[in-house]
Amino acid sequence: MSRSSAREHSGGARRRGQVEPLAALVALVVLCLAVGVYAGVVSDVLADGEPGPTVAADRAAALVAPTGVAAPPDLPRALDAAPEGARLNATLVAGDRRWRVGPPAPPGEPTASHPVSVRLAPGRVVPGTLRVVVWS
Repeated sequence: MSRSSAREHSGGARRRGQVEPLAALVALVVLCLAVGVYAGVVSDVLADGEPGPTVAADRAAALVAPTGVAAPPDLPRALDAAPEGARLNATLVAGDRRWRVGPPAPPGEPTASHPVSVRLAPGRVVPGTLRVVVWS
């Protein structure tokens, strides 16, 4: 038997590629923090430019549906997602029902959509869409 084979088969020695569990957890936490910081920096860089309707739709969805479920009475919160100096129109659509806030959007402005769940009544949640239009 070669030396490496003897080490692999001995009871107390570690095999190649094994890592202490604590070191693996620390590495995982560091990796997650790094990805989180990177995502935050990218988000800030994109938001500092001319935020389009996609960024506004993401912000509006976070304001209207922070837990992933939007309620129509919370739709006015979407207006806070408008970039400085811009106007925003938000429409929440669930099936054949629609709720709107903000001034009417001019025709031809780009629209962004964000899928959300919509609470129509206690215990009644349906799939829906939050549509956002941003213009100057």
